[in-house]
Amino acid sequence: MTLRILVTGTEGYLGCLTAQELLRAGHDVVGVDTGYYKNGWLYPGLDRVPQTLALDIRTLGAEHLAGVDAIVHMAELSNDPIGDLIGDVTYDINHHGSVHLAETAKAAGVERFVYMSSCSVYGVAEGIVDESSPVDPQTAYATCKALVERDVSAMASDSFSPTFLRNATAFGASPRMRFDIVLNNLSGLAWTTSKIAMTSDGSPWRPLVHALDIAKAIVMTVQSPREKVHGEIFNVGSESNNYRVRDIAEIVAAEFPGCELTFGDPTADNRSYRVAFDRIRQVLPGYDTDWDAKAGAAQLHKVFQAIDMDEATFTGRGHTRLKQIEHLLRTQQVDPQLFWTAP
Repeated sequence: MTLRILVTGTEGYLGCLTAQELLRAGHDVVGVDTGYYKNGWLYPGLDRVPQTLALDIRTLGAEHLAGVDAIVHMAELSNDPIGDLIGDVTYDINHHGSVHLAETAKAAGVERFVYMSSCSVYGVAEGIVDESSPVDPQTAYATCKALVERDVSAMASDSFSPTFLRNATAFGASPRMRFDIVLNNLSGLAWTTSKIAMTSDGSPWRPLVHALDIAKAIVMTVQSPREKVHGEIFNVGSESNNYRVRDIAEIVAAEFPGCELTFGDPTADNRSYRVAFDRIRQVLPGYDTDWDAKAGAAQLHKVFQAIDMDEATFTGRGHTRLKQIEHLLRTQQVDPQLFWTAP
């Protein structure tokens, strides 16, 4: 069955790959993206891109949702450093903007709403957590994820069916690359400087998931019978991709010959959580991850070689969310609430 799916954040790291996979699956996709990271291309790797509307989710109205069967909502301010810089705006966009989108969708008759949440909602946790575990968000970014889950789940009804995908920390190559997430960042350091100097001792646990494995989970969710995924929360990833940060660093260093690896302060990062991922495999038969950290580092190494990536590209604002937002604010291309200003 062909669905008309609106995907927010189609010009982002995950969104561009997700839109392509939905198109490949035969769906009619329309994108929405405000364009903060429009120039962040690393390499030409997309054979299908959707029509994309230049819209802010905070101003999106029912007129933009005519005929839409499902929404995949990915467009939010995307990491902790931005939340530290502009926490009030993070809440405005990530919490209130996302709830506004869900309310607008429900009023417009959109039946399915798939929300990109995060395993970061677990914060600091002993043992292995699953979807029934209490959340303990440590940052504005993670807190907003938990708030959207709470508020949008309360909107579930016979006519509006939300599903929440708590993604592990993403990694892997994307044409709209991000180098401000752990495996990608370490790989970029290894390639451009032949040195990884960890600020922590690397003891905290992190679950990882490849960008394409996230896209696979999204495709399977929107194609699943409504009754299977209605109101559900799924951790997206696999138990085998729970790593200590030091293990990730060692895997990356081994992929890049001659890379020097050092570790730092044991108290530098207290966020640590291991995650169970069996539920998504139970409810979505056939779902499993195709990528591990070693394969992801090798994929990035291949991309870096192919484009002869230099340090300026790796460290530039095109692929680091905080640097780009700071640039837009400094040059007053956006106002303090991150709405575009007139040229």
